[in-house]
Amino acid sequence: MPRSASAYLADIVEACDAIEEVLRGVDYEAYSASRSTRSSVERELITIGEAAATLRRDAPDLFARMSHGHMVIGMRNVLTHDYAAVDDETVFGTVREDVPVIKRECSQFLEELEGAN
Repeated sequence: MPRSASAYLADIVEACDAIEEVLRGVDYEAYSASRSTRSSVERELITIGEAAATLRRDAPDLFARMSHGHMVIGMRNVLTHDYAAVDDETVFGTVREDVPVIKRECSQFLEELEGAN
């Protein structure tokens, strides 16, 4: 049985929460010095990108409303398939600037879908 758009939105919000938790009180220097922290953040970004890719396919109208949808899919592809090209500064900037937006939008979409049911 296929998962619902709500399930994928919830996955995105939970991944954003996990990133926020692991980076609480962490600056770029600490981030770049800790492989386990970088790995954790990258894993959650892969989850976000994979969920967004599924929404692009299964809920294109919803995906079209995601301001960072294509960006997170692209980042997921780099993290998964071109790990040598991963730039820690770019990843850190993305999670500081873009993840809060992604979380806010997906939380709103989730509320809308749950309100419609």
